Amino acid sequence: MTEALQLRSLDPVVRPSVADQVFEALHTQILALELPPGTKMSEVDVGRQMGVSRQPVRDAFYRLSKLGFLQIRPQRATTVSHISTAAVMQARFVRAAIEAETVRAACERLTPADHAALQDLLDQQRRAMMASDPLGFHALDDQFHREICERAGCGFAWEIIRENKSHMDRVRFLSLAFASQDAFGDHVEILEAMIARDAARAMAQMHSHLSRIKQQIERIRSDNQNYFAQEQTCLPDL
Repeated sequence: MTEALQLRSLDPVVRPSVADQVFEALHTQILALELPPGTKMSEVDVGRQMGVSRQPVRDAFYRLSKLGFLQIRPQRATTVSHISTAAVMQARFVRAAIEAETVRAACERLTPADHAALQDLLDQQRRAMMASDPLGFHALDDQFHREICERAGCGFAWEIIRENKSHMDRVRFLSLAFASQDAFGDHVEILEAMIARDAARAMAQMHSHLSRIKQQIERIRSDNQNYFAQEQTCLPDL
């Protein structure tokens, strides 16, 4: 007698919630400066335009405020936050410290299959650059850094980075107008160092890559003064 077939049930398909969809849509538009700093927003208006109730919009607003993209003040309009140069430099400092250690771990732990997956991301990023697709390029940039963390067994590090990099993200996006080739070239060199398992070289390349923003930010701030917060002119060199 043939035994009854035993199969595991399929995992339920996880679909993004309405709040997740609102968050992702607003996050993308803020990052791309389609919703520039200073833009006033309300739960009612956003909900009406997106065809959703106020609760998922409220949830998305809260998440965006925790990341530093929105400024929510009671009894006053919610606005897209201005870019803080001090916050950009602080985020760069945190990222450089954490990702230098992460890439060191990656040199020890990544397998040839991991290297191939990262190379595939770089191939996609090259195509996005050639297609003049800054949003796609930026998303793949983030994915490259995140995959290094996760494949090195340091996924927790990316969570720390993600919580601190919102101001840096918008500056990096603005830099792609003139520096995407440099960013891509840095990624290529970082991957080459990891494949060679040369930790010192990989750490130096990662630090250099994340420090480019220190030279770029003055040009970006000069060209986009209305996007930046008014801060003291003498900022610490982080």
